[in-house]
Amino acid sequence: MELRRAVNPLALPLHTLVHNTDLPLDAEIRRYLRDVADHHTAVAERITDFDDALSSLINAALAKITVQQNTDMRKISAWVAVAAVPTMIAGIYGMNFEHMPELKTTWGYPVVLLFIFAVCGTLPALFHRNNWL
Repeated sequence: MELRRAVNPLALPLHTLVHNTDLPLDAEIRRYLRDVADHHTAVAERITDFDDALSSLINAALAKITVQQNTDMRKISAWVAVAAVPTMIAGIYGMNFEHMPELKTTWGYPVVLLFIFAVCGTLPALFHRNNWL
């Protein structure tokens, strides 16, 4: 940006010096100023090229960071889904309902625990297969 600020304001004075015939300048000096104007144009174009390349590199780096953040969020979401299952079941059992048939049976508690372990074991396997973990 400093180069752009230093180089771009010189374009109009150079153009004026080269093309204004009212100025009393020698032909040799005009030819030299034309050469300087050409060099100025080349430098201004290179600055624009560098600026475009730098912008492209910054955009590529931001895209890479965004992809990494999406991958991280997918992994976090998968583990939250695994933790949500036992939390939901514990929340239901924590309501102290009287009419829950599995509370009166001998195998109710072990069946619920097996269900929790089965779901919590199956979800990571599914997420791993889908490249979420």
